Amino acid sequence: MSEPSPQNAAPPSPVSTAARHHKGLNARAPVEAIGSAIIKLISDWGGMAIMGAQLALGLFRPPWRIRLALQQMDFIGVGSAFLVMLTGFFTGMVFAQQVGSAFALFSAQSLVGPTVVIALTRELAPVFTALMITMRAGSAICTELGTMRVTEQIDALVTLAVDPVKYLVFPRVLAGVFMAPVLCMLFNAAGIFGTWVVAVLMQGISEGTLLAKTTYYVTLDDVTQGLIKSAVFGLIITLIACFKGFNAGGGARGVGQATTEAMVMTAVLIFLTDYLMGLVLIPG
Repeated sequence: MSEPSPQNAAPPSPVSTAARHHKGLNARAPVEAIGSAIIKLISDWGGMAIMGAQLALGLFRPPWRIRLALQQMDFIGVGSAFLVMLTGFFTGMVFAQQVGSAFALFSAQSLVGPTVVIALTRELAPVFTALMITMRAGSAICTELGTMRVTEQIDALVTLAVDPVKYLVFPRVLAGVFMAPVLCMLFNAAGIFGTWVVAVLMQGISEGTLLAKTTYYVTLDDVTQGLIKSAVFGLIITLIACFKGFNAGGGARGVGQATTEAMVMTAVLIFLTDYLMGLVLIPG
């Protein structure tokens, strides 16, 4: 029997054609998702760089909105003080408890004080303070500006010939840069007090030994390093929160999404920046 000619072959099934098309879409979807994420990330970084340049130029031209900056300092600094001090107190207690238990194995309990204080001043205080500011003030800033954007209040400022970046963003970023180091010092004070409670009252370490060893090993450079990190973290927190809120869209859902993105980006950037600054600031 002769073979059927190609002309007489049956046409491809519509089901098989749709399946191949669906398979091609499934293979292309991850690539498109990765590409979209990269494009959005580059767009965000570029937008924040432009906003940062606008803020830098705003330092040299009036009006400086001092009253608004003081209001934001009160919101960011005074409003976050109790939360930061409470976190610092328990952080010092927990770290002193763990370090004391470990050092007891080597009969080195006298070094509990300087070890905890150096860790607090260099790393724990600036990072934990930044995270507390992010959760409390950063989320509120992003939500507030996002709501103003979707309700067209920012567009109204432009209509009134008011620079919205100088009016809304500049005071918040300025307050974040100034108040983050202040809150870091409050965290240090509360953490040191928590260390004293655990080391002296609970573990029985001599108070004189604790103070003598701490003042001998802890230097001003340790404290300065933490304050520099805090100022940079304050800039990162407020700049990202303001940028994400300033460019939010899509109603209430868009504001919530912008706030979530701002919190995630800020937390990741805090840890990354902390590591990079540690390489520069910690002496070799």
